[in-house]
Amino acid sequence: MKKVLFIDRDGTLVIEPPLDFQLDSLEKLEFYPGVFHGLAKIAQELDYELVMVSNQDGLGTDSFPEDTFWPAQLKIIQAFKNEGVTFSEILIDKSFPEENTPTRKPRTGLLNRYIYGDYDLTNSFVIGDRATDMELAINLKAQGIFIGEENESAVFCTKSWNNIYNYLKNIARSQTAAQRTSHRLSRCQVVLTKRL
Repeated sequence: MKKVLFIDRDGTLVIEPPLDFQLDSLEKLEFYPGVFHGLAKIAQELDYELVMVSNQDGLGTDSFPEDTFWPAQLKIIQAFKNEGVTFSEILIDKSFPEENTPTRKPRTGLLNRYIYGDYDLTNSFVIGDRATDMELAINLKAQGIFIGEENESAVFCTKSWNNIYNYLKNIARSQTAAQRTSHRLSRCQVVLTKRL
């Protein structure tokens, strides 16, 4: 079964504009420090499908027209592709918080494919900078990596993408070591059985 990294966009991959929280121009586009280096290593070395999941409040309304959103969004996707990072899916909820739509994080309506498909959500992660991202991890029965100082629901908290890479790499090493040990033990049992 495939494992997934469900990755938030604003505040995680890119810096969220501090005044209006809308990334609606190329002038506002600034990438999170270290994200290319850390995420590229994850994409190249580790076995995770990458999925971007983002709430974009009122996208498509007069307050946040789509024609101001897409130039920056497409630039983000292309910049990551240039570094060897490809998202298998980009899921955007356009609703306002007060609408309480089933597709808005931390709800899981956009993620039914992963919930009901052949995915190992227990060993998958939601990476984000908000409490709602960690709530999404709980709702998916996945694990949360929090970009920030502290979140009690997260299994790991950091502000560094290199730390995220190292954390995930150590998990992969531990799993590989456990599989090798299990394989060796099963081979020993076969040998002992034959001797008996």
